[in-house]
Amino acid sequence: MLLYFLISCLSFFFLSKSLSLPPWASETKTLLSFHLSKNLLFTNTLHPTTKPDPPSPALDQMTILDLPDLALDRILHLLPPSGLSSMAMVCSSLRERCVSDHLWEKHLVNKWGKILGPAAHREWKRYLSSSSRHLDSSPRHQTGHHPLGFDTIISCLRSISSLLRDGDRQKKALPVDSTMSFYVSLETGRFWFPAQVYNRENGHVGFMLSCYDAELSYDTHTDTFQARYPPHGRRAVGVEKGVTWERLRAAPLEASPHHLHLSESLNELKPGDHIEIQWRRNKEFPYGWWYGIVGHLESCDGDLNHCHCHLSETVVLEFNQYTVGSRWRRTMINKRDHREEGNEEDGFYGGIRKLICKEEIAMWTRLWPSSNLE
Repeated sequence: MLLYFLISCLSFFFLSKSLSLPPWASETKTLLSFHLSKNLLFTNTLHPTTKPDPPSPALDQMTILDLPDLALDRILHLLPPSGLSSMAMVCSSLRERCVSDHLWEKHLVNKWGKILGPAAHREWKRYLSSSSRHLDSSPRHQTGHHPLGFDTIISCLRSISSLLRDGDRQKKALPVDSTMSFYVSLETGRFWFPAQVYNRENGHVGFMLSCYDAELSYDTHTDTFQARYPPHGRRAVGVEKGVTWERLRAAPLEASPHHLHLSESLNELKPGDHIEIQWRRNKEFPYGWWYGIVGHLESCDGDLNHCHCHLSETVVLEFNQYTVGSRWRRTMINKRDHREEGNEEDGFYGGIRKLICKEEIAMWTRLWPSSNLE
């Protein structure tokens, strides 16, 4: 058994004699060497009289492709995206393995999973199904006329420092419908995807504790995003740069920002519950989601032992980020037939989401302004 382990590991080391591997390969060799020597030392300690078998001359001709499929797949599974891309450049056999969806799905979920919702995946499928197989050049998308080549993928995943270079793209082209292609298109900023941004426009005072729909493009140089917001009334498309990861989320509901969300939990609301409510400045604007808390009726003294506010048809919503007396501090809605309520002066309140997830509530708490708003 020990000999089999030795042969499996050494075959990876001998690959470097016949192939030029990327920088991470030497680190992998060092790590494997350490574990191998540690294993051999432990074995010799337990069996001091056992002599290791002499190495077989056949080892000199072994490569990483001689490893059992399970061992090779395990090695590839442990590689980072840049490592997989580099291994794919070695030969056609490794290329076929390294572009496998099951290897890239983990990287896609780990890095992008929290901000890629169903809408982003649908947008990707629309791109794939387009007859031209490229993102159109309208303001909604960036242009991308060619499939990514592996030479570009390596540079993109390491530094994303250059665009596609001329070369034999057809020979080295990445399958456009692969998970790896999806990952690289996100990483390079070629693919704009829908998500939501907290405190839009760099935390503009008028948007504190709100979350708005936007289209995002990643910038690997700064590890931030560029956001394009839908136009507000006659205003042009809003653009914000430098949006950080912690200000992003996938849309929690499958709803257009221009459509009213039909609330399903109004009868469950009681004082102290955390909520998000749709709000827009006027009928031409899209909705954003605003954070608030269910409050007590004026007739209630706030004593939970005697509170019957949850039995009333009226729900009080409090937005405590605003100062006491502000017209934005409180509003009331009717449980029984709640639709959009409001006016051109105070804006229009739409559907309500009751927040149950502690992570969602904690996110709003982290974004709380340092001082109350007027």
